[in-house]
Amino acid sequence: MESEHSIQKKIQVALSQHKCSVFRTNVGKVQTIDHRWFDTGLPQGFPDLMGYRWVDNQIFFIEVKNKTGKPREDQIRFHEFLTSHKVIHGIARSVSEARQIVDGAIVGFGYDDYGSEN
Repeated sequence: MESEHSIQKKIQVALSQHKCSVFRTNVGKVQTIDHRWFDTGLPQGFPDLMGYRWVDNQIFFIEVKNKTGKPREDQIRFHEFLTSHKVIHGIARSVSEARQIVDGAIVGFGYDDYGSEN
Protein backbone atom coordinates (compact mmCIF):
# COMPACT_ATOMS: atom_id res chain seq x y z
CA MET A 1 0.00 0.00 0.00
CA GLU A 2 1.32 3.44 -0.92
CA SER A 3 2.29 5.62 2.04
CA GLU A 4 0.54 8.90 2.85
CA HIS A 5 3.88 10.68 2.48
CA SER A 6 4.31 9.35 -1.07
CA ILE A 7 0.74 10.35 -2.00
CA GLN A 8 1.29 13.78 -0.45
CA LYS A 9 4.42 14.43 -2.52
CA LYS A 10 2.63 13.41 -5.73
CA ILE A 11 -0.29 15.71 -4.92
CA GLN A 12 2.05 18.63 -4.20
CA VAL A 13 3.82 18.21 -7.54
CA ALA A 14 0.61 17.72 -9.53
CA LEU A 15 -1.20 20.72 -8.03
CA SER A 16 1.92 22.89 -8.38
CA GLN A 17 1.90 22.04 -12.09
CA HIS A 18 -1.83 22.85 -12.20
CA LYS A 19 -1.65 26.60 -11.54
CA CYS A 20 -1.71 26.29 -7.76
CA SER A 21 0.74 27.06 -5.00
CA VAL A 22 0.85 24.27 -2.43
CA PHE A 23 2.54 24.14 0.96
CA ARG A 24 3.11 21.18 3.25
CA THR A 25 2.10 21.83 6.83
CA ASN A 26 3.67 20.07 9.77
CA VAL A 27 1.64 19.89 12.95
CA GLY A 28 2.81 18.65 16.29
CA LYS A 29 5.60 18.80 18.80
CA VAL A 30 9.14 17.50 18.58
CA GLN A 31 11.89 17.39 21.14
CA THR A 32 15.03 19.31 20.24
CA ILE A 33 18.54 17.95 20.73
CA ASP A 34 18.76 19.91 24.00
CA HIS A 35 15.52 18.26 25.21
CA ARG A 36 13.24 21.28 24.81
CA TRP A 37 9.84 20.81 23.15
CA PHE A 38 9.15 22.70 19.93
CA ASP A 39 5.54 23.21 18.78
CA THR A 40 4.87 24.06 15.12
CA GLY A 41 2.22 26.59 16.13
CA LEU A 42 -0.47 25.21 13.85
CA PRO A 43 -3.65 23.96 15.53
CA GLN A 44 -4.21 20.24 16.02
CA GLY A 45 -6.10 18.75 13.09
CA PHE A 46 -4.69 21.23 10.55
CA PRO A 47 -4.67 19.52 7.11
CA ASP A 48 -1.46 18.20 5.53
CA LEU A 49 -1.46 20.59 2.57
CA MET A 50 -2.70 24.11 2.06
CA GLY A 51 -2.58 26.24 -1.01
CA TYR A 52 -4.34 28.58 -3.36
CA ARG A 53 -5.58 28.51 -6.92
CA TRP A 54 -3.89 31.10 -9.14
CA VAL A 55 -7.01 31.58 -11.27
CA ASP A 56 -9.03 33.13 -8.43
CA ASN A 57 -6.74 33.10 -5.37
CA GLN A 58 -9.11 30.79 -3.51
CA ILE A 59 -7.44 29.01 -0.61
CA PHE A 60 -7.78 25.24 -0.21
CA PHE A 61 -6.77 22.54 2.26
CA ILE A 62 -6.07 18.86 1.56
CA GLU A 63 -5.92 16.14 4.21
CA VAL A 64 -3.94 13.27 2.67
CA LYS A 65 -4.86 9.69 3.57
CA ASN A 66 -3.83 6.35 2.16
CA LYS A 67 -6.36 3.77 0.99
CA THR A 68 -7.43 2.80 4.52
CA GLY A 69 -6.65 5.98 6.47
CA LYS A 70 -9.36 7.68 8.51
CA PRO A 71 -9.45 11.22 9.89
CA ARG A 72 -8.81 11.72 13.58
CA GLU A 73 -11.32 13.54 15.77
CA ASP A 74 -9.26 16.76 15.72
CA GLN A 75 -9.15 16.58 11.90
CA ILE A 76 -12.93 16.20 11.80
CA ARG A 77 -13.30 19.26 14.05
CA PHE A 78 -11.03 21.26 11.72
CA HIS A 79 -13.14 20.05 8.76
CA GLU A 80 -16.28 21.30 10.54
CA PHE A 81 -14.62 24.70 11.06
CA LEU A 82 -13.63 24.92 7.37
CA THR A 83 -17.10 23.81 6.31
CA SER A 84 -18.73 26.52 8.45
CA HIS A 85 -16.75 29.08 6.45
CA LYS A 86 -17.32 27.34 3.09
CA VAL A 87 -13.58 26.83 2.52
CA ILE A 88 -12.46 24.42 -0.21
CA HIS A 89 -11.09 21.30 1.48
CA GLY A 90 -11.26 17.54 1.59
CA ILE A 91 -9.60 14.19 2.07
CA ALA A 92 -7.54 13.08 -0.92
CA ARG A 93 -6.23 9.56 -1.38
CA SER A 94 -4.82 10.29 -4.83
CA VAL A 95 -3.79 13.07 -7.19
CA SER A 96 -7.11 12.62 -8.98
CA GLU A 97 -9.11 13.26 -5.81
CA ALA A 98 -6.97 16.29 -4.90
CA ARG A 99 -7.55 17.80 -8.35
CA GLN A 100 -11.27 17.04 -8.04
CA ILE A 101 -11.40 18.95 -4.72
CA VAL A 102 -9.45 21.94 -6.03
CA ASP A 103 -10.96 22.15 -9.53
CA GLY A 104 -14.50 21.58 -8.29
CA ALA A 105 -14.15 23.96 -5.33
CA ILE A 106 -15.56 21.18 -3.17
CA VAL A 107 -16.15 21.84 0.52
CA GLY A 108 -15.67 18.72 2.67
CA PHE A 109 -14.89 16.04 0.08
CA GLY A 110 -14.44 12.62 1.70
CA TYR A 111 -15.70 13.47 5.18
CA ASP A 112 -19.27 12.17 4.74
CA ASP A 113 -18.47 8.73 6.15
CA TYR A 114 -17.06 10.06 9.41
CA GLY A 115 -20.08 11.37 11.29
CA SER A 116 -19.69 14.95 10.20
CA GLU A 117 -22.30 17.02 8.43
CA ASN A 118 -21.51 19.25 5.46
